[in-house]
Amino acid sequence: MARPVKKTPEEWKKEILNAAQTLFLSKGYEETCISDIMDLAGGAKGMFYRFFQCKEDVMHALGDQMFFQNNPFERIKKRTDLNGLQKVKELLVFNQSDEKRNQINVQAVTILKDPRILAAAVEANKRVLTPLWFELLEEGRKDGSIKTEYTKELSELLPLINFWLLPSVYPATAKELHHKYCFIVEVLSKMGLPVWDDDMIARTERILDNIADQEGGLI
Repeated sequence: MARPVKKTPEEWKKEILNAAQTLFLSKGYEETCISDIMDLAGGAKGMFYRFFQCKEDVMHALGDQMFFQNNPFERIKKRTDLNGLQKVKELLVFNQSDEKRNQINVQAVTILKDPRILAAAVEANKRVLTPLWFELLEEGRKDGSIKTEYTKELSELLPLINFWLLPSVYPATAKELHHKYCFIVEVLSKMGLPVWDDDMIARTERILDNIADQEGGLI
């Protein structure tokens, strides 16, 4: 009889994350337990704790994995047919069209009530997204399509907008959430980023409705 192939730690971690993604998307985050994840991954619960302290850590790591596997910034940088502002618009459209990542992000709303998870998410966004936004905004400033003197400030602000819209940070009704979004659109337009058209606003508002539903009408 052939001996079973021993998996490396990295292979086990990938199996756990893939199993978690499948279950979070099919059953939902709240309905999935660690035993479910390991049953699908084909390992014992002890293997889970070699890599993660809790289910919340899996959600956080899964968000990182999904981003880097399909990094929209890397994809958009290759577009030589677009100026900086057009690249920002395409980036936002691409983000909105990634249904799996959007579903995971909506389900992650509840775990960001944990200050440890929230702090880690803010730090990761600052470390990863701010430099990517700065590079893209500087490209637009240099080619004249983005007219602003605040590329550094905007690159720091943009990753924080999502947290401002989270219930764990600033609770608001669904109506207030949409009002906040209108505020963001107007402020960024004044700062040289007029990137939202009617279709993009409609798509974003559907995502906001899903977030509001996740919190039972409060966000």
